[in-house]
Amino acid sequence: MKQGDKLVWVIYDIADDKTRNRVAKACKDKGLYRVQKSAFLGTLNKNQIDELKLICEDLIDPDVDSVYIFTMCEDDFKKVKLLGQAFDKKLVTDEVKALFL
Repeated sequence: MKQGDKLVWVIYDIADDKTRNRVAKACKDKGLYRVQKSAFLGTLNKNQIDELKLICEDLIDPDVDSVYIFTMCEDDFKKVKLLGQAFDKKLVTDEVKALFL
């Protein structure tokens, strides 16, 4: 992880398929990894987080949709407890798995 980067979770609940796909694409374009159908994880710097926030604000309908962008320090991330099938095995990459080992 580069200096200034933060671990970031993006979790969303978006009603419209087209909007949901655009938000997912924005997350991927920022280098985040999909870990569930509506959850992404990765590292971003402050500017990238702000850019993603603005993109999502422009895309979603705030009356029906929600997007959560959580930052986390590495120490707290290492304390995350995974229960059951924590990741969608079809979506998660080896890079994400390495974060948890």
